[in-house]
Parts: sequence; structure tokens; C-alpha cells
Amino acid sequence: MKKIVTLLLVLCSVSAFAKTAYVTDELKITLRSGESSTHRIIRMLPTGERLTVLSSDSGNGYSKVRTASGAEGFVLTHQLVDQPVARDRLAAAEAEVKSLKAAPGELSSRLANLTEQHNALMKEHDELKQAKGQVDQEFAALQRTASNAVRIANERNELRKQVASLTREVEDVKQQNRELENKTAQNWFVIGAGVVVGGIVLGLILPHLRMRRRKSSWGSL
Repeated sequence: MKKIVTLLLVLCSVSAFAKTAYVTDELKITLRSGESSTHRIIRMLPTGERLTVLSSDSGNGYSKVRTASGAEGFVLTHQLVDQPVARDRLAAAEAEVKSLKAAPGELSSRLANLTEQHNALMKEHDELKQAKGQVDQEFAALQRTASNAVRIANERNELRKQVASLTREVEDVKQQNRELENKTAQNWFVIGAGVVVGGIVLGLILPHLRMRRRKSSWGSL
């Protein structure tokens, strides 16, 4: 029972992924039994053959496909296209031209439809061209903004370096000022000490001088 449920889930997932693809404009491509060039070739697929893609692996570049006859295998994904090849489309176009020639009454209406489609495509082309021009302008503006941002960042870094240098210079000047202030204070202290010592010395000397003067005055008497 579990095997049946698992098989149903696998079939549902395969059917959900399955899409139509065509063999690209090459003479023949290989349908292999596995997802590498070393696996056995099941058959050669001619250009334009319609296939059903069951799964694709972007990692190894292979897709699992089923042919119209029911054969399954693996082909290179880049060898598949989403629409019939140019040869088949050319044949279809030629058949359509023949049908138009066979039914001239429908030619004018089809021509009108084709003209309308052409005009719509031209209008869409012009709109896309304008949109592309706008995108190019926005991209150029973004490039200019990015270059300006880089320039501003470089200028900011340079200014930071200058500020750091100036800060160091200011600190050096402050340190020199402090040293000068300390030296000046020391000089004033020395001067003040000298004055005090001089005052003390004078205070000690002056009394002796006065005593000598008194003695000399007494001696003269």
C-alpha cells in the first residue's frame, strides 16, 4: 500500500513538472540512460522532435525527457528549446502563406490583424526603449553618486587624519604651556625665596652695622 502511495506521489510530481520542449537546430542529439556523457545512448533524436520534459537538473545540465513513443532518457538541457525549430516554423509559415493564397477573402482581415500587431509591437518597442533610456540615466546617476560617496569617504578619512594630527599638536602645545607655567612658578618661587633669604640676611647684618656705628661714635667722644 505504501509503495502504491509513493508511486502515485511520484507520478503526480512528474505530471505537475512536465512541459513540452523541442530538440534544437542540430542534426541529431543523444538520448542517454543517465545524466552524463558516459551513460549508454538509448537512441538519437532528430532536430525538431517533440519531447516532454519530466525534470531538469541545473547542477549537471541534464533534463529527463519522454519521447512521443514513450521512451525516457536524459539529454543536455541546452539542446532543448521551448518552441519548434526554425525549419518547422518555416514550414508552418509556408503553409499559412498557402492558406492565405487559397483564401484571398481572409487576406485583408489577417493583414489588418498583422498590421495591428505590428503597430502594437512597435509601440511596445518604443516604450521599452524609453524605459531603457530612463534606466540608463538612473544607472549613470547611481554611478555618479557612488563615485561621490567614495570621494566624500576619502575626504572624510583625510579630515579625520588632519583632526588627529591637530589634536596631537594641541596636546603638545598644552603640555609645553604646563611646563612653562611650572617653570615660571619655580622661578618665582626661587625669586621669592631669594628675597626672603636676603631679608633675613639684611635683618641679621643691619643690627651689627648699627652696633659698630655706635661704638665708633663712642670712640670719637
